[in-house]
Amino acid sequence: MKLIKLKTDLIKAIKFDKRLGFVPTMGSLHEGHKGLIRASKKNCIKTLVSIFVNPTQFNNKKDYETYPKNLKKDLSYLKKLKVDYVYLPTIKQIYWKKNDKIKLNKSQNILCAKFRKGHFEGVLDVLGRFIDLISPQKVFMGEKDFQQFFLVKNYIENKFNTKVYVCKTIRAKNKLALSSRNSLLNKKSFIESGIITKRLLTLKNQINKNKKNYKKLIFNLKKELLKNFHIKIEYLECRNIQNLSTNISNKSFKLFVAYYINNVRLIDNF
Repeated sequence: MKLIKLKTDLIKAIKFDKRLGFVPTMGSLHEGHKGLIRASKKNCIKTLVSIFVNPTQFNNKKDYETYPKNLKKDLSYLKKLKVDYVYLPTIKQIYWKKNDKIKLNKSQNILCAKFRKGHFEGVLDVLGRFIDLISPQKVFMGEKDFQQFFLVKNYIENKFNTKVYVCKTIRAKNKLALSSRNSLLNKKSFIESGIITKRLLTLKNQINKNKKNYKKLIFNLKKELLKNFHIKIEYLECRNIQNLSTNISNKSFKLFVAYYINNVRLIDNF
């Protein structure tokens, strides 16, 4: 495993790697990241993992400052997975030049984009910078952040000669989607989040059987969750997976959720 901190060293190291897989992360790695790395190793000759907590995608300064970090543990984890390259850039290494401002259109200002102003603009900007620098053949992202994958795929594949692939969400035994933020949950919140996830999985099955009444089914579960758990729900809604519109009639769809439990924001889709 080659550890790289300087952009110039990175360019030299990957100069002749034509089939390079790229897994962008913000660290605090878990089994979900492991799935992405395995997919890259299976489909590409070499794999590069970046660890960079991107400041421009945080709409809340406190959230940025408290984002979980454990570099020593992450590097040990990546070494065991036999990753070829690990890139640890500084903010100056990434934001060395000013790019054109990215703007989401009205149809994209939904779900997390609606509640986290500037978040996806920051994600698209930083990933564009990484792709421009690395020129990977393939990028691997997690399905848990499906809206992020959807926007990134559209943006990157239209701008670069790079394909973006999604990998299935990895879940804990209690069905909670693995996330770096899970480390911020106390034991009670972790258990309750698992119960909430199971209720949402049941709701998805109910909607599959009764699409006509999906809004009522969502309303009833939302009411139940707010009554039984001390949470704040930002959104709980169905959208089709082709364009993320609310038209799910005769369409493949997902149930999307974002909520706060004990001041920790969790997202998921089913």
